Amino acid sequence: MKPEILFIHSAGPQGQYEGSDFLISYIRKALGRNYSIHSPIMPHTENPHYEEWKEKLKREFNSLGDELILIGHSLGGSVLLKYLSESSQSKHMHGLFLVAAPYWGKQGWDVNEFVLQNDFASQLNDISNIHLYHSKDDEVVDASHIRYYSQQFPRATVHEVNHRGHLFSKGIPELIIDIQNL
Repeated sequence: MKPEILFIHSAGPQGQYEGSDFLISYIRKALGRNYSIHSPIMPHTENPHYEEWKEKLKREFNSLGDELILIGHSLGGSVLLKYLSESSQSKHMHGLFLVAAPYWGKQGWDVNEFVLQNDFASQLNDISNIHLYHSKDDEVVDASHIRYYSQQFPRATVHEVNHRGHLFSKGIPELIIDIQNL
């Protein structure tokens, strides 16, 4: 059976050549047919609300197998973190890969519905492979956000890269290697 990947995209437009489309297309091409990649359309991407995304995640988790690889891009990454840290899971998470995820609660990023609980990282101890990716030239989510996450996850592998922007439209070779090395 192929390893299953659940990819949760960013907020905003999600059509062809918009939002996370570049990144998910890159991942599909780079990993090929060796992985089963699920990338559901999340609700109200132009005006997202955590409760709606949470319900969608619950349905997605219930429809997938017992062993998963999780990738979240931007809002998708922070929503995955919130969901995983606030709900019990019977699934085995082989890896959690966060790309340009905003750290809600930081000044300017204080939308209460997305803010993580103070002890969120301790709720994710069962996930042994956590990887964080952020571009130093991200024009949407400042690269300082990865430093907040790395403080919460001192065992995480941190990738601060150059010249990839927020959308990572040219891909993330480091992500592909990390997934293949699980």
